[in-house]
Amino acid sequence: MKFDSPAATNPIDKLKVVGKPVHRVDGEIKTTGRATYAYEWHDLDVACAIGYPVGSAIAKGTISSMEVSAAQAAPGVLAVVTTLDVGGLKKPKRNTAHLFGGDKIQHYHQAVAVVIARTFEEARAAAALVKVHYRPEPGTFDLEKAKEAAVKPDESQEPDTATGDFNTAFAEAAVTLDQIYTTPDQSHCMMEPHASIASWNGDELTVRVSSQMIDWWRTDLATTLGMQKEKIRLISPFIGGGFGGKLFLRADTVLAAFAAKAVGMPVKVALPRPMIPNNTTHRPATIQRVRIGAERDGKITAIAHESWSGDLPGGGPETAVNQTRLLYAGANRMTTMRLATLDLPEGNAMRAPGEAPGMMALEIAMDEMAERLHLDPVEFRILNDTQVDPEKPERPFSRRNLIGCLMLGRDQFGWERRGKAGSRREGQKLIGLGMAAAFRNNLVMPSGARVQLGRDGGVTVQTDMTDIGTGSYTIIAQTAAEMMGVGIDRVTVELGDSRFPVSAGSGGQFGGNSSTSGVYAACVKLREAVASKLGFNSDDALFENGQVRFGNRSVPLSEAAGSDGLVGEDRMTWGDIVDTQQQSTFGAHFVEVDVDVFTGETRIRRMLAVCASGRILNPITARSQVIGAMTMGAGAALSEELAVDLRRGYFVNHDLAGYEVPVHADIPNQDVIFMEETDPRSSPMKAKGIAELGICGVAAAIANAVFNATGIRVRNYPVTLDKLVGGLPDAT
Repeated sequence: MKFDSPAATNPIDKLKVVGKPVHRVDGEIKTTGRATYAYEWHDLDVACAIGYPVGSAIAKGTISSMEVSAAQAAPGVLAVVTTLDVGGLKKPKRNTAHLFGGDKIQHYHQAVAVVIARTFEEARAAAALVKVHYRPEPGTFDLEKAKEAAVKPDESQEPDTATGDFNTAFAEAAVTLDQIYTTPDQSHCMMEPHASIASWNGDELTVRVSSQMIDWWRTDLATTLGMQKEKIRLISPFIGGGFGGKLFLRADTVLAAFAAKAVGMPVKVALPRPMIPNNTTHRPATIQRVRIGAERDGKITAIAHESWSGDLPGGGPETAVNQTRLLYAGANRMTTMRLATLDLPEGNAMRAPGEAPGMMALEIAMDEMAERLHLDPVEFRILNDTQVDPEKPERPFSRRNLIGCLMLGRDQFGWERRGKAGSRREGQKLIGLGMAAAFRNNLVMPSGARVQLGRDGGVTVQTDMTDIGTGSYTIIAQTAAEMMGVGIDRVTVELGDSRFPVSAGSGGQFGGNSSTSGVYAACVKLREAVASKLGFNSDDALFENGQVRFGNRSVPLSEAAGSDGLVGEDRMTWGDIVDTQQQSTFGAHFVEVDVDVFTGETRIRRMLAVCASGRILNPITARSQVIGAMTMGAGAALSEELAVDLRRGYFVNHDLAGYEVPVHADIPNQDVIFMEETDPRSSPMKAKGIAELGICGVAAAIANAVFNATGIRVRNYPVTLDKLVGGLPDAT
């Protein structure tokens, strides 16, 4: 099915199941420990061996030799497979660095060997015996120093845009701002580590894995191993978080495949937590310059956003200027991105790549500009709203209710209590309110599904879509139940298997909207098959309460299915409709903090997100996504920073003891409000993504609240107490 015109009234609009606060259909098996994650499979024909990875101890250079005899002779060891044994492997297009194979070292903790043993403890002990001899080469690890040599990325990244005459307009503006902001490298820190179990049956490979994108991984694993894609099966029914870190094939899967081949039995490999920040991907650091010029009434006349980030050769930039191209009005505009070559681990997608770090700069700049204009920050944003793409005024937004989000959030949060910076105090606590707009583009991806109607009238959905904790099982079940007119208890959802139709996968906040649209398309096919078998007109047949009715005739679905059942399979694709109007999601974040006047310690008191993101398919799972994103935004604002060893080129705090993510005590009160909205131009579901909108702007809202509490403007994240203590008011 091709979605190429706005959705008219369709079966989803009945909203008997879709849009309802249905609890997770997989909740019971998760809370009782029966959900099987990648490392936990126990139904294999033979016992699993354990593989333990060895990572490079240098950031750049070559391996001259490796000594593995001591490891091979260690108790319980079955084999050792090294990168030199494997030799050069073809690098798939979605990986920037080689995951394994050959003598070249491109980054610290790049996999150089895997030790296979009977137990985890034996494998780990033997891995420590592997000796690697390197020929190190000097590397570049400092973005600030590499900034001047940064280059314009490939044009496919659309690195530069310009409208009007920014330089002249900025020079002539009555009020101006020109500031530099920085964001640090950050790690995904998902709860479940990267893990795989590989097993061979002749020349066919099965991998139980933790992957957000089944077909991407399968394709790239086939390229890496030099084998036919059809010979590989990937299984990933449950995933304990990904946040972009599991979008692309990772080393644990490649190591497990080679290890299982070497020992002739299934092998489990999990990346130890200290290897994950350096061996996998991370959100790259940015340096951002924002310039804004406005008339004294607050109307923006000039806006420019420049960003610098770094990556390995062949990598791409952090697209931190994307939101600035679309969020606020202003006739004269300019954005640029520049990419430096760094010999750090690969920089790549982390929840809301581009907008999350970009909003961290832009929304502080907007707060600063409002301060200079003596305008309320909410009113300043409302004043500069636009209903068309500012760079392409002929292109309107399909739906845009930023003003509604700002106004509702202001009223609900008690924004009127916000005073001047440093004016509110309760004992030794300085109190501040801050806010920021939220923005994330709406993306869609082709997505397929298979829907089966059983002879008992039950419905089974199969798609390789993944559930990374987002609620995919539940919203897919709701979609099928709505389309086929059955209760959600009559729907079984099977996900995460490469034998199922290829879906959108989980990422970019496109997964929910795209995958349910694929299920919608498959259900349309199934409805047609049911109607055809019964001699009904499928357009007029009514599916409800486990029956299909046409005119005065009503037939149970079980009878329509017959003894063999019926199947509908299809794939949703999108036509030009996604290009004729700008599709984005909008919101507003409001935060209250207190800052200890003695120590500079910042505590969040309460948070509110207001979101306009199309039809909300399930308010329970959607809320979970938003509050999780808000929590990640709090971490980005106050604590999360991968510290770079600028001599040796690695992230020093590469575990959960040194890399501090928020815990329950850090987030006392969160609230989420969803605006009533549908977008018929987005999909037949009339929905949009929500999972990444919730992080966009949060960090800036917190930083702005800290300024309101203290009068200290911090432009270099995270906002740690050392950046505050020198400027705090008298503690007495």
